Amino acid sequence: MADPILETHGISKAFGALHASKDISIDLVPGEIHALIGPNGAGKSTLIQQIAGALKPDAGRVILDGEDVTALNTVARAQRGLGRTFQISALAMEDTVLENAMLGAIGASGKPFHFFRRALDQAEARAVAEQALEQVGLTENMATRTFELSHGQRRQLEVAVALTLSPKAFIMDEPMAGLGFEGSKNLTGFLDTLRHTAPILLVEHDMDAVFALADRISVLVYGEVIATGSVEEVRNDPAVRTAYLGEEA
Repeated sequence: MADPILETHGISKAFGALHASKDISIDLVPGEIHALIGPNGAGKSTLIQQIAGALKPDAGRVILDGEDVTALNTVARAQRGLGRTFQISALAMEDTVLENAMLGAIGASGKPFHFFRRALDQAEARAVAEQALEQVGLTENMATRTFELSHGQRRQLEVAVALTLSPKAFIMDEPMAGLGFEGSKNLTGFLDTLRHTAPILLVEHDMDAVFALADRISVLVYGEVIATGSVEEVRNDPAVRTAYLGEEA
């Protein structure tokens, strides 16, 4: 197996007597979709926040492309190539698709925003944004206000914003949330191709999508990883079936 792009080593986090993360070590390798699943309250969001830099772990390390980024904030980690999409959209809904993508490109450049309308004239940022939008299939929507997009298109735009950072790895937090059957099917197909741009750590409740996409699955229950393996290994693990998947697996 190739060297990991993203790793956690012994990540732990407690809130008083509640241990939200207990000595968690997982990794993500090139070309892979590694799904993180678990029941509500398992600690998935807490772990993702620690990996992304929004929450400092009590113990453990986060390694991105061989660099220890544990002490870095979310912006610094993004600039080093950690792309993230959110369960609840963080897009500027009144701005156009192009404007949202350009904000990502300008942020990646490390240059100050100044006034946004002036920023629109930055040819380099516009070129990066347009390339990202072409990659996700939103070229024809560049002038569209973001609130006019379908839910699935907004997910694609979030990926485009992340792509402007030239990501080495993606963290995706429930990208299928709010999508119907057809939307989930389309996004599943898109993510299947996106793994070749950068590997994806996928947090998802849609088990059809997880089983269709994941090369590996890690199961988190009460802040602990109880199993990691292929789809078949996880589906057939008695501890996983008891704790989470049940007979529907």
